[in-house]
Amino acid sequence: MNRRRKGMIAVRQLVYCSIALMAGWMSGSLKAQTIIPVVTSNNALVLEAGKNKDLSVIYFGKKLANEKEYQLVSSVYKQTGDYTDVLNAAYTSSGSRNLVEPAISVVHADGNRSLDLRYVKHEQKQLADGITQYSILLKDPVYDFEVTLHYKVYPHQDVIEQWSVIKHREKGNVVLEKFASANLHLKAKGFWLNQYHGDWAKEMQPEESKITHGIKTIDSKLGTRTNIFQPSVFMVSLNKPATEDEGTVLYGSLAYSGNFRTDLELDYQDNLRIISGINNYASAYNLKPGEEFVTPSFIHLLSSKGKGFASRQLHDWARNYRLLDGKGDRLTLLNNWEATYFDFNESKLKELLRDTKKLGVDLFLLDDGWFANKYPRNDDKAGLGDWAENKSKLPNGVASLVKEATANGVKFGIWVEPEMVNPKSELYEKHPDWVVRQPARQEHYFRNQLVLDLSNPVVQDFVFGVVDNLFTKNPDLAYIKWDCNAVIYNAHSAYLGKQQSHFYIEYMRGLYNVLQRLRAKYPKVPMMLCSGGGGRVDYEALKYFTEYWPSDNTDPLERIFIQWEYSYFYPAIASANHVTDWGKQPIKFRTDVAMMGKLGFDIVVSHLNEKDLAFCQNAIKEYNAFRHLVYQGDQYRLSDPRKGSVASMAFLSKDQSEGVLFNYLVNNRYGEGSVYPVQLKGLDPSAMYTLKELSLYPGVKSSIDTSKQYSGEFLMTVGFNPEVSGSRTSVVLKLEKVK
Repeated sequence: MNRRRKGMIAVRQLVYCSIALMAGWMSGSLKAQTIIPVVTSNNALVLEAGKNKDLSVIYFGKKLANEKEYQLVSSVYKQTGDYTDVLNAAYTSSGSRNLVEPAISVVHADGNRSLDLRYVKHEQKQLADGITQYSILLKDPVYDFEVTLHYKVYPHQDVIEQWSVIKHREKGNVVLEKFASANLHLKAKGFWLNQYHGDWAKEMQPEESKITHGIKTIDSKLGTRTNIFQPSVFMVSLNKPATEDEGTVLYGSLAYSGNFRTDLELDYQDNLRIISGINNYASAYNLKPGEEFVTPSFIHLLSSKGKGFASRQLHDWARNYRLLDGKGDRLTLLNNWEATYFDFNESKLKELLRDTKKLGVDLFLLDDGWFANKYPRNDDKAGLGDWAENKSKLPNGVASLVKEATANGVKFGIWVEPEMVNPKSELYEKHPDWVVRQPARQEHYFRNQLVLDLSNPVVQDFVFGVVDNLFTKNPDLAYIKWDCNAVIYNAHSAYLGKQQSHFYIEYMRGLYNVLQRLRAKYPKVPMMLCSGGGGRVDYEALKYFTEYWPSDNTDPLERIFIQWEYSYFYPAIASANHVTDWGKQPIKFRTDVAMMGKLGFDIVVSHLNEKDLAFCQNAIKEYNAFRHLVYQGDQYRLSDPRKGSVASMAFLSKDQSEGVLFNYLVNNRYGEGSVYPVQLKGLDPSAMYTLKELSLYPGVKSSIDTSKQYSGEFLMTVGFNPEVSGSRTSVVLKLEKVK
């Protein structure tokens, strides 16, 4: 480096150090150490800006009564020395002292790749409902580059929502090569990761393993349907594997519907570093001077009372602050998909509308196949993208069906997949430049379709218009099922030109822009988030949707396992569960399983025999009477289907006065059943309770004695036997406190 260059850097360092010192003096932060406790009701994430202004995580665990003692934490650990001084960084940068996985990596406008972020100041702001937001400004002393770390604390639910805002004022673009949302640092005697994997009809398969040295990465590069093979949610147990009611466990969830990446690194000090954010795969981002890059939020929750407490805290947070209409009600429905698939016409649908009223649900949902004329949508190979009603199937349009639904005293909903297109469609013929495709390569299809380029504002307008036009023509439309069946192959945007590395990010920005516009115009219309099953379930998408579709696999036995795992992270009010003809179980078993969430039916009502129909009608009435418990109650997993022959789940009111218990036989071997009682949880130990069986099939008498009373202590210590057996494969019980 020449002398003049060295001199310029020295001057730049002096200027930025002066600015940092002045900022520290003005904010009252000029101290040898600045302690920032990010505190919830039960926990504390404690940050420290040390003498060199490195911002570190010095403690993450149960809250201490005396905040001053957080400064003593480091002194009681005698681990290998930190050669870098940044192993426990709150947001680890690359290219300077750091030797481990960074949260952020950049190339400056002058080509330099080093970054060293130092604490400047922090602010604390009180929001509504006792929520506190911390903003911590970090700057590089050499380059005019800054990152603001945000921590939004929901104290009553122990949830911390964390994201970063990246900005610079250099003379040219800065390339962001990695740009994480959050960087956590945990100390324990060992760590166990509970992660998930899956595929179509096999969503949310759990795997638990001890975390070993090196880096474990959970990620997706699919572009859309990003959770289908590897969901972005996970748990980390500290010291030993957590159980339902014991142990310390961290829940993590990136609120993002696109490519994600979470790195879990056990470093040479035996501490765990967790870095989560947008996947930087093929996504180097050119950040202009003055432009802000805002990362998605990483949502995390620490529990010292096991997985059950953590999930109930997360459910409360979701219903109160994230899930659209999380404190509201939901519509029961009848869907035509498995009754007709693509083979229907107006008269057949009107029969199904009459069946909707007969069954006793709130809404009829028209699924795929209602649109396209030049290339009719008679299978999944054509028509997608051409959203005009098919004149052969619906000569009087959707409007006649909405009118018929109203005449039958039910509501009407409709299926769309507006992000996608079939190559065999008018849309593809007219606008090939709207399609995500490599212009010189052979196209490769997922379910015979391609993805529209939502980085293009014109395409965003088109996708918005698909839904908006339906509502404009049919103001009484009451429900949307939004599907997303394809992943992105041959990623390329004609609109972005030479900025192809921005594609995956701009696609998601485009999708969220469309959803924001729809919700601004139609804030209360229920919408189901579907992605060929559970391919897109996350807490950013659920800002815009009232519910999600866990899986296309509606075999009730399989659904017990799938819904069980989803329940660790998402409340039951958000889970859309349908009774279908999948599986070999009787209608009662199928209905009982579907009632552990938002109930729907996807059956041919006219094919039900007299008793099956009578059962469904009565079950819906009983469900309507207790569904407030499923939607808003505390959820307790009582008997794990993976650990025995019986699965048992309970939903209890907040005041412990009532509840509903679902019990199932999940092993059909000879003599299997509820040999042992099921121990309940969450009751008032001094109160007395009665139990009554619901969802009884016509002509069947319950073996449960409703005259008996049990103390909450007895039910939690000894338990209650629901008498599940080969002849009673599903048992639903109503629990009530004796007044």
